[in-house]
Amino acid sequence: MKKIARFLLPVLLLLVLACGLAACSDKDTITLNVYNWGEYISTGEEGTYNTNKEFEKWYYETYGQKIRVNYETFDSNESLRSQLEIGGVSYDVIVPSDYMIEYFIEKDMLAELNFDNIPNYKNISETYRNLYYDPENRYTVPYTYGVVGIIYDAKEVDPADVTGWEVMWNEKYSGEILQFNNPRDAFGIAMYKLGIDVNTTDTAEWDRAQAELIKQVPLRKGLVMDEIFNMMESGEAAIGAYYVGDYFTMQSEQADDVDLRLFIPESSNVYVDAMCVLKNSKHKEAAEAYINFMLSEDAAVANSLTHCYASPNTLVVKNEEYREGMGEEAIAVLYPEGYNFAESYQKYAFRNLPNETLDYMTSLWEEIKIS
Repeated sequence: MKKIARFLLPVLLLLVLACGLAACSDKDTITLNVYNWGEYISTGEEGTYNTNKEFEKWYYETYGQKIRVNYETFDSNESLRSQLEIGGVSYDVIVPSDYMIEYFIEKDMLAELNFDNIPNYKNISETYRNLYYDPENRYTVPYTYGVVGIIYDAKEVDPADVTGWEVMWNEKYSGEILQFNNPRDAFGIAMYKLGIDVNTTDTAEWDRAQAELIKQVPLRKGLVMDEIFNMMESGEAAIGAYYVGDYFTMQSEQADDVDLRLFIPESSNVYVDAMCVLKNSKHKEAAEAYINFMLSEDAAVANSLTHCYASPNTLVVKNEEYREGMGEEAIAVLYPEGYNFAESYQKYAFRNLPNETLDYMTSLWEEIKIS
């Protein structure tokens, strides 16, 4: 027994030391919490580029520090806002839309970025800088931009009927219509249909939009966010409004008996989603390094091929792999010739609404949901 004990003692000491070093190593590893939209990053599936893993490797090679990306997703700006305001969860990098960014800046929730840590910002086109939500480019780096369109199954919906938002109230397609399950987008569609300013503070106009959405209730199949992917791809629903980039994802996954097509009304939400760092981030410099990496060509191209939205990154737009991967039809839709982004954005984009209007919209929305 003594011989065994004498032999085991140094082994046990080595094990304790090794465990201690491992614990120390784990403790020294930065955990970067990233909160992004679903389907918004290349994940390495089917041998593709794994953006977060590549970042972790790049960060270690560049800074000699281990880092782990804890990546979570949300499905609407409103759920993002709710999660952050409830508290109890600490994120570093978030990717809201423009009007929600304006809200977060107003509430002093975002950190000013040190662009010395984001040299790849030079890749962002001037067209997508100095926009209303961050006029001095202090808090954000654009990630994607796009527009909302009507996605429909041409085997169920007559293309001749799809000439504007009115088709989402067409009784011919009762029980086949999907509406956004968030108030800002749903009210926006009703307002574009009625010719109402989507940023109005006039309660009478919001009442008009609510009445229009209530008319739609018996016609719709349901309220959805990311659920729309499976429902449209499988043919479970025939028509719905969603972000145009997602149309290409749905089209690539559609069932054999489904023929998905796209129509973009003249009046529709034009938006920018941008990367930000929260003011309470525990790892601000690492978060800025993450943003910088996302702007590098390999990462930006891989992500753009995954989410299928238009990119404000000039390296993406010029990249042949990207253009071939998306195809001519998608490129023509995402980057239409002669399109004046600034004009459309100024005219149709959502702005942050005053608290009184937000509260009023929310109360109207709750009435719609129980209608």
